[in-house]
Amino acid sequence: MKSKVCGAVWKPVIVNGVTLKYLIFLPICFFTMSTNADNAASSSLADNIELIEVNVQKRPQDIRDVALSLNLIDGQTIIERQLKDTTALSAIAPNFKITQNAAEGTPPALNIRGVGSVDYNTSTQSPVGVYLDGAAGASANSQLVNLFDVESVEILRGPQGTLFGRNTTGGAVLINSVSAKMDNSGYVNLGYAQRNHLSAEGAINRQLNADMAARLAFSHQDYKYSTNNLLPNTPQAQMHQTHGRLSVLGQWHNLTIDSKVYLSKWDGVVNPVGSIGVIKSFDPATGLPSSFCSPDEAGSAVCTDAFGFNNGSNNFHDVAVNNHISDNSPHITDSHGINVKVQYELNENSYLVSLSNFTTLDRDHYFNSDGSPARLGEGNQNVSTNTFSQELRLHHEIGDIYLITGLFFLNEKLKQDSRFDLLRDFRSVEGLFNNAVTFLYDNTIEIQSSALFAHLEYPLSKQTTFTAGLRYTNESTDYDAIGQVNIATFANDQTGLTVPGWDISDKVKDNNVSGKLAMLHKFNAQHSGFVSYSRGFKSGGYNGALISSAAEAQNNDYGAETINAYEIGLHSQLSQSIRLYSAAFYYDYQDQQVFMNQSAITPGAPPLQLLSNVGESLIYGAEFDLSAQLTPALVTKFSIGYLPEANLKSFVDASGVEIKDNRLPFTSKWNIAAQANYVVELNSSQLNFHIDADYQSEFYFDQNQNPFANQQSYIIWNTRVAWENANWTWGAWVKNLTNEEYSHLKFDLVNLFGMLQDFKAEARQVGLDVRYEF
Repeated sequence: MKSKVCGAVWKPVIVNGVTLKYLIFLPICFFTMSTNADNAASSSLADNIELIEVNVQKRPQDIRDVALSLNLIDGQTIIERQLKDTTALSAIAPNFKITQNAAEGTPPALNIRGVGSVDYNTSTQSPVGVYLDGAAGASANSQLVNLFDVESVEILRGPQGTLFGRNTTGGAVLINSVSAKMDNSGYVNLGYAQRNHLSAEGAINRQLNADMAARLAFSHQDYKYSTNNLLPNTPQAQMHQTHGRLSVLGQWHNLTIDSKVYLSKWDGVVNPVGSIGVIKSFDPATGLPSSFCSPDEAGSAVCTDAFGFNNGSNNFHDVAVNNHISDNSPHITDSHGINVKVQYELNENSYLVSLSNFTTLDRDHYFNSDGSPARLGEGNQNVSTNTFSQELRLHHEIGDIYLITGLFFLNEKLKQDSRFDLLRDFRSVEGLFNNAVTFLYDNTIEIQSSALFAHLEYPLSKQTTFTAGLRYTNESTDYDAIGQVNIATFANDQTGLTVPGWDISDKVKDNNVSGKLAMLHKFNAQHSGFVSYSRGFKSGGYNGALISSAAEAQNNDYGAETINAYEIGLHSQLSQSIRLYSAAFYYDYQDQQVFMNQSAITPGAPPLQLLSNVGESLIYGAEFDLSAQLTPALVTKFSIGYLPEANLKSFVDASGVEIKDNRLPFTSKWNIAAQANYVVELNSSQLNFHIDADYQSEFYFDQNQNPFANQQSYIIWNTRVAWENANWTWGAWVKNLTNEEYSHLKFDLVNLFGMLQDFKAEARQVGLDVRYEF
């Protein structure tokens, strides 16, 4: 039987009332193929199969030799698709979603297979890990990474409980920048696009002597956002970003040292939030809302917020926002770091790896919460972090057995100095000034995490390999949360009186075991399959959110979460030009940490923002990833992610309301991505045509399945045409070709301001670029 028949085999089984047809159709395919393969054709095809090398088990391996689900994005794809930073990676892998969250510069929202977080607070710890050059990031502030001069990005789906074990219950994103090489080369790339978007990127690589090389890479971008602020004399939202990296490589006999120094600087005006008003009319006698808009009407010209504001426009990207907060609502980021990887060959079968990393980040982000010309809710999130991590690994090969053992340590010191100014305009009004209040936050959080881990690959036969991993983690979070409250004592008291609010210190300690068991079988040179069980663990901590009472501060710590994941996957080389990956998975999620946004218990207070353990969740689904070279000139890729079940079972929120079987936030049932590249050969040059699309079915932005905080399904098209001639490449591109209107986040402030915040995605953009390589 030919391998293509495999997709037709589909047999359901019911376990505890749940249909698990996804979990057994692949093994049927396996044995169908393994018992009917044509050996002669198999041998011929095997000689021509392209090797795809990955490092997802901390050593170079063929992608068919690893028992996990992953996607590899090479540096050329990042260039062709104009992927600026990690938030642009969504369409690359099935069941993977990432956005800017609450405007660029806040911690991004990551989600893999329904496991993720939409928490934008600067102390949040994401369940999806982002690793830059092998080093684990700490708080989610470190997950917004610019993709300049990058070798590859690897997206690992599912719990990574052993080798990438810290806070990876959802998965991990591995970003590998280009190291220095033993040659003399370089490139420069210049670009211009709509909204005055100027970009420059380049690198120069030099071999210093027979043993050493150095590489200097840079990126600079200036751009404005597509948001159009209708308020007169208001600064245009824009950003200036500069990134640099110096890499030095040394290779001497049995010693290799690869060191990198990083530098990042951002300076700009924050992209203002839009307002989705939900109030249709007011009672003339009381001034209170008397009727409300439907979800379809919300945000249109017929709806206002609780103060009667509407910007008067039905244009999606129009806003009318006071963006003059603290000298034009600035965003400032300064970051630098160093990464040193040392590899020492002990003998022909063993080597030792040391990976040391230190990163410091200072970020100040101002915001307007009410999305109006008034000063009703505004403030800033100021965070400073210092993170040090150290990993030691021993790689040992005994015949066909491969063993990795290691130690890991991380220390992060995080300092928050934030402010939320509520109802500032009320301070100047007699009879209302006593409602105005400013909350001041001064939090210090220190995290220490240490781990022991071991990873074993043991061949049971020439075709079958057993993999086992075990990791023990001990983690503690010390926190000191200090809050102050500033109140107006008389009308027009803009200075106010500052009084103590809360001072809470404590520690959260966790230790747990995570790991993996997997079996990988090679049916022949073209087909391999695996079954696996993985246990993921994410420690507890303290969520330094914008809160308004001592009770909230007291309840802002949270406990650990665990996940038990069962998976089956298949790698198939259906022909020399067609490659298929498919997988099915089932997750049992315990004590899941979910960012909760709900109305405050105290009337008129800001909403509660808590990271809470909500009990159990059930997630299962499937993925398909197909790559095909249909002709010598045409290459296509197509992927489908399907999550029919990604629901919270049951929990009681802070106000005592029980929520049952709600969909997990930020989780689409369907996501589909496709791309095509077509090459036209000319006499001494070539034309490259590229098009890609990303479809996301509807999802909710919060745990309440609030119909107002809902994102309807959308599809994003991007395209690029490039002419390559010798060392030159000239390109023209369009992002969001059909000018789709969608949001990164809708945040419910209905009970406070009668509106939802709308963090809008960018409009269509047309650009040009030129690249020269030397």
